[in-house]
Amino acid sequence: MKEILIRLFCAFIGSYGFSLLFGLRKRHLLLASLGGLFSFAVYLGVDALAHNAFLATLLASVFAVFYAEVLARLRKCPATLFVIPAIIPLVPGGSLYYTMSNAIRGDLPEAVTYGRQTLLAALAIAAGLSFVETLWQLAAKKEGR
Repeated sequence: MKEILIRLFCAFIGSYGFSLLFGLRKRHLLLASLGGLFSFAVYLGVDALAHNAFLATLLASVFAVFYAEVLARLRKCPATLFVIPAIIPLVPGGSLYYTMSNAIRGDLPEAVTYGRQTLLAALAIAAGLSFVETLWQLAAKKEGR
């Protein structure tokens, strides 16, 4: 349990730091950072239940976009301000590092293994973003906006 809380705290801090670098206004910082914490919590929960990193990343990115779209409507600002910090904890930086490290050392089987993980995580993030964004746009057209 302690490890999970530390990981969630780190997700929050990472999202907060990226939000600062992204130039987010102070009034949006907390909610944007909480999006990173919540999306990573979804990732951890789904991964613990399903033991499937692709599904966990996909559902966490779906949650991140939904969270961002709702906040964008409530705060009357672009959803991008909330979605980017919310997906930061999902970005497969570690597996990308290990892919490149193993490739440089000449351990191609390990590089391919980590490369596959990296591509699947990136694909899951992109699919989750695209899916919710498409549904949101269709709903907006149906309402006549």
